[in-house]
Amino acid sequence: MKNAFLFAVALMALSCSASSQQAGGNEPAARIGDRVVTMKELEDRWRATDPADHAEVTQKMYDGRRQALEQMLAESLLTEAAKGSGMSAEAWAEAEVSKRIKPIEESTVVAFYQENVSQMQGRSLEVMAPAIRRYLSEQQETAARQALLAELRKTAPAVRVLFEAPRRSIEVAATDPALGPASAPVTLVEFSDFQCPFCLRVSPTLKQVRERYGDKVRIVWKDFPLTQIHPQAFKAGEAAHCAGDQGKFWEYHDHLFSNQSALNPSDLKRYAAALSLNTTTFDQCLDSSKYAERVRDGVSVGTGLGVNSTPTIYVNGRVLAGAQPLEAFVALIDEELAKK
Repeated sequence: MKNAFLFAVALMALSCSASSQQAGGNEPAARIGDRVVTMKELEDRWRATDPADHAEVTQKMYDGRRQALEQMLAESLLTEAAKGSGMSAEAWAEAEVSKRIKPIEESTVVAFYQENVSQMQGRSLEVMAPAIRRYLSEQQETAARQALLAELRKTAPAVRVLFEAPRRSIEVAATDPALGPASAPVTLVEFSDFQCPFCLRVSPTLKQVRERYGDKVRIVWKDFPLTQIHPQAFKAGEAAHCAGDQGKFWEYHDHLFSNQSALNPSDLKRYAAALSLNTTTFDQCLDSSKYAERVRDGVSVGTGLGVNSTPTIYVNGRVLAGAQPLEAFVALIDEELAKK
């Protein structure tokens, strides 16, 4: 599916970017003279000197193992389901999937082209239609296969994952804007940027998470403006905290995401007036850069964790990078609630 056509890469991009193996224990890793260097010491040094690389590698190790487990589970489910059919597991799966897919309508191709015209590099609908149709067909086939496996899983034996996901400890300050009770069993810490289009995309998804789980989740905001590509994001972060002084951080947060193309200081002050804030107090707060250090603190915390793109969200310390769909959040949150 990744090779369907060139703009698939752009459509699959989920984050803005400026540019596991379990952590080792006390088992020996090396000797320097008489000194024994443990695996934990190596892990700690690696994490301290290059947190982004450490986070990426450990997460890839975990994701690779989970993917391998999913493949093995799918093979087992299909083999069991195909018994007595006289067909191989894969042939049976293909037959079942074919029943679930429909021809791609011309109107669907046209709508897709229009929605993604900026990715077409000037090519006409007539030129791109075959590639679009192939791409949509592959997506539909993948979705049908996933639905089939989900149905088979309902009657299959339970699967317990016995290896832990990489998990980072993130300090949540009392001053961090948050939605939901501190006692919530699941905390989502969001490192975000008000000028990032992918952060805008994930914002309604997080609202859906709140609607779905209520007080079972807490969502915490951490500033992580990517100033190299989003020069207005830092001041926008300050402005949101100035609005927070008057009890309207989240209302202002929503207003900024609704107006990403206009985040100059004059715009930020105009939005404060639109939300009926005390504009004199707000303007003084913004002009004095009262919350510049708080924004920098968010960047510092995120950098220490290995964050290098936005949005990056930690679900009880488990990373979820990019503007992921609701299903990705549900999967992690449900796992965490089951553990609780």
